[in-house]
Amino acid sequence: MPNELPAPAPTITVETKPFWDGTLEGKLMLPRCTACQHVIWYPRTFCPECGSLEVSWIQASGRGTVYSFTVNRRANENVAYRNADRTELVYVLAYVELAEGPRVLTNIVDCDPETVRVGMPVSVVFHDTGQGSALPRFKPA
Repeated sequence: MPNELPAPAPTITVETKPFWDGTLEGKLMLPRCTACQHVIWYPRTFCPECGSLEVSWIQASGRGTVYSFTVNRRANENVAYRNADRTELVYVLAYVELAEGPRVLTNIVDCDPETVRVGMPVSVVFHDTGQGSALPRFKPA
């Protein structure tokens, strides 16, 4: 199946810039608290676990497993990503639990949506927005 999901450009803030800069280099960068070692998602400048302001950035492995998902189907004549008979938009919206711990909301791509399962190993891929960032999505590992 093609991977022509829309790739809207995110709003980049001071707190999220290292994350989005990493996506352009094909790296999944995550903040980690230097006080308690908690890996943080969504990127921010403080630790939601212990409240520390001592946060540094690490390169994550890009590996994870599908924690939860839904296959979305929507009739729409104005979208590029469709099923084989081109009558509906079909895509997988999922929570992926990263090897480093956080769960991220994303899409599962590069596979038949009917083959996605909870616990399925996945790895990150990046889809360029064309506006200085790339969206992390996941494919079967």
